[in-house]
Amino acid sequence: MHQLQLVSALQRRTSTMDKETVPAAERAVETESMMKRLFGFEKEDLSSWHRLVCLLNRPTDPASLGIFRFLFGMIMAIDITQERGLSHLDYKYLDGAPVCRFPLFSFLQPLPLDYMYLVYVVMLFGAVGIMMGCFYRLSCLMFISTYWYIFFLDKTAWNNHSYLYGLIGFQLTFMDANRYWSIDGLRNPPKKNAQVPLWNYTLLRFQIFIVYFIAGIKKLDADWVEGYSMSYLAHHWLFDPFRMILPNEMVSLLVVHGGGLCLDLSAGYLLFFDATRPFGIFFVSYFHCMNSQLFSIGMFAYTMLATSPLFCYPDWPRHFFARFPEILRPVLPLTSPPPQPSTSCVYPTSKTRFKHKLATLFTILYLAEQLFLPYSHFITQGYNNWTNGLYGYSWDMMVHSRSHQHVKITYKDGKTGDVGYLNPGVFTQSRRWKDHGDMLKQYATCLSRHLPHYNISDPEIYFDIWVSINERFQQRIFDPRVNIVKADWSPFRPNPWLMPLLVDLSPWRTKFQEIEGSLDNQTEIVFIADFPGLLLENYVSEDLGNTSVQVLQGQLNVEIVDEKKNYTLQPGEQKQLPAGAYHKVYTVSEGPSCYMYIYVNTTEAALQRNFTKLFELQERVRNGTETEPLPPELQSLVTGENEGSEAMDPVVQLFLRRQRRMKEVKKRREANVCERLNRFTVKKYYMLRRAFLMTAIAMRNLAVGLPPLEQLTREVAFANMKEPETEASQDLKDEVGHDEL
Repeated sequence: MHQLQLVSALQRRTSTMDKETVPAAERAVETESMMKRLFGFEKEDLSSWHRLVCLLNRPTDPASLGIFRFLFGMIMAIDITQERGLSHLDYKYLDGAPVCRFPLFSFLQPLPLDYMYLVYVVMLFGAVGIMMGCFYRLSCLMFISTYWYIFFLDKTAWNNHSYLYGLIGFQLTFMDANRYWSIDGLRNPPKKNAQVPLWNYTLLRFQIFIVYFIAGIKKLDADWVEGYSMSYLAHHWLFDPFRMILPNEMVSLLVVHGGGLCLDLSAGYLLFFDATRPFGIFFVSYFHCMNSQLFSIGMFAYTMLATSPLFCYPDWPRHFFARFPEILRPVLPLTSPPPQPSTSCVYPTSKTRFKHKLATLFTILYLAEQLFLPYSHFITQGYNNWTNGLYGYSWDMMVHSRSHQHVKITYKDGKTGDVGYLNPGVFTQSRRWKDHGDMLKQYATCLSRHLPHYNISDPEIYFDIWVSINERFQQRIFDPRVNIVKADWSPFRPNPWLMPLLVDLSPWRTKFQEIEGSLDNQTEIVFIADFPGLLLENYVSEDLGNTSVQVLQGQLNVEIVDEKKNYTLQPGEQKQLPAGAYHKVYTVSEGPSCYMYIYVNTTEAALQRNFTKLFELQERVRNGTETEPLPPELQSLVTGENEGSEAMDPVVQLFLRRQRRMKEVKKRREANVCERLNRFTVKKYYMLRRAFLMTAIAMRNLAVGLPPLEQLTREVAFANMKEPETEASQDLKDEVGHDEL
């Protein structure tokens, strides 16, 4: 206490310096070294352990940290109802449902549904407690314990920003972020407006620097630099201004990929230095606002916006809120007096304590771990596939895009030898298992437990999964000959049944663009690469009346199953395939084969021709140039009545539905700001409404037990009430396209 009083006296004396001492202070600033002006410390501060402890525990204004704590807690409270899934928790963890799950550790299992709601309630109260700075340390523990439990419970939901939320929550648990604008400060005056050690800011700033910089390092990947990772983004309306001066290909290469690379590599440096910080805040703000429109990434963009002020001077909130009217001061953060001393800091007149040394050690170890973890894949080799590690902690954001053309799950009865096929994704709610060997092993093991209930004994499970990564050939990712139930897998050894990515065929992507550019609008094409000794069994739908296979490289043997005939194809040769029949494509060359399917959806083409005729007829009727009377089945083209009746021609009915859908889409795109805001508000209202009503039902069930089934059904139906969907929106969902051959 005596030391704190002495420091307070020194601060008061400093604040009352007369005019004669001010020039001396200014001269001291002028004589500061370049390193001091750039980094805020001298190199001598790193010369010994003691000086490093003093540096990282240097007293710092708590204002900026307190504002970030408030924003982070608020964003997490919103995120819990959205991306964490509180609004649809009952769909994910429905009791008794035969669902295959993908936890990081096999012993982790979800609790009964009502208790899962309780877990989310604890997490929500923790987030609100962090925001308000109320029982701060307990609130942090409530938040991170439940958050990491949910995180580890489902690997299929992992992504970089969800991982970042957990890291920030973990960091805040050890920080003194409740020293400014907090309820704890009102309850405990020594904590109110008390200084915080510098390491509180160091951890957060370095964490955000890592997010940007390592994301930039990952984007030095050849696929990103050459513009193959996110080429589809160039078609988004956000890039319309760039398309006015650049062709679409250059927008993708220079703006999407080049701009993303440069920003990630430079953002941390721009934010750190005083001279470049305004530019850094502008560019990263513009970048994150764009990302909020480009991707479904929840609250990530807003979280990153909230981190930018951390790089400013810690007392910026005092200057900012000092501009507000005096009448608002009671509810706004403090602007005066200066922060009071704290035992968490080291002052020139105080000695370093064990907790200061421990905080310094924690900071160093944490920063080292964060630098090491994104490159630790040589340890966890079992999680490596075509890309390294479990997606989420490597900051390789948006570097890889995938498309799946063909997924087949085959089971074989271990006793009878009977063979059958499963619907891809049966017993699971996720699609991420298709790209990760560890999840595929978990899925196969889960299927082997469920299939005996359907009279399939000792099942063997085989997966044939075709993936294209960054616009390469569609190829197998896992060996289809391996029974995954019995297959060996270890988190520390390479996956033996992973098929290699055919990177030697990557130059073909330039040829793909030339071939696709030579096709008409009705012709589709799929590029395939396969390994020697393997075959692809495929079925050509009757809708695809003009389908052929053409060899690009290697040698193929094409078997038409119904005809029981084989055809050998060399590079450049082509074979017409019958519609409504199975065929098999064998790779018989010594090296990998490359070929392409060329097909026309004749049913869709005929439908489009009919639509064109109906539209022309409708226009002639409306402008009075059609002289012949319309037959009864076409009267709806003018009146729009009797739609859905059995007497109406199905093609006319589908034509009118598409017209209505296009009208609805146009209306949404041309909506003004008020209409868009209203639509957004209504959507979020019903989402939050369901989240809180279902939570209330679960809490009631835990408190007093389950009600009668009829009452529970009525309550859930009431919680599910939502705005009626427009017919056009429903039509859009009902229409099914031909996405796969």
